[in-house]
Amino acid sequence: MHWKSLTYFGDSMLLIPTAVIIALILPWKSDNRLTVLYWLVAFGLAGLTVSISKILFLGFGIGSARFNFTGFSGHSAMSATLWPVMLWLISGRWSLPGRVIAIAVGYLIPLMVGFSRLVIHAHSRSEVATGLLLGFTLSTAFLISQRRTTLKGFSWPQIGAALVVPFILMSHGRVATTQQFLERVSASLAGMEKPYTRADLFRQ
Repeated sequence: MHWKSLTYFGDSMLLIPTAVIIALILPWKSDNRLTVLYWLVAFGLAGLTVSISKILFLGFGIGSARFNFTGFSGHSAMSATLWPVMLWLISGRWSLPGRVIAIAVGYLIPLMVGFSRLVIHAHSRSEVATGLLLGFTLSTAFLISQRRTTLKGFSWPQIGAALVVPFILMSHGRVATTQQFLERVSASLAGMEKPYTRADLFRQ
């Protein structure tokens, strides 16, 4: 399996535009006016929490050598927040078995993304596990809040239109420079020339 291709399902270059697409579609497909607000809060909290955890380590060395933890895995957290909601939205008018399978796939994708982060040695187990826990908590809370929401169905052309941007982004394979941005911000906030690294954590 091409693990770097799989890990792209958790990359911000793919997820942020997809999250925007979801936000644009929800007012059209949901009978609950607050659905889009709940979605923006859930996805925003995921990004904010991941960013704060990384800044705390990169700028101030706050982490755990015992658990090999330098911050939540962003790929794991963001994918676990987005894909269950995306599949819930697309399968809104499917039969119950179809919806269950679709949403289950939405939960499976982040698990595979998290595993891919371990395989390519991008994160430790604690970072992936906590990232998945964060994301699944937010997406599940969103889905529970929408249990009485009625969704309009998607035609197959509409599904294709909703997925065209994600597919284009995946075909280009450009990755986000979020980590580098956070490193610069963290070093600037802490007044350092360069951010902390995992090696620094274990030297402490």
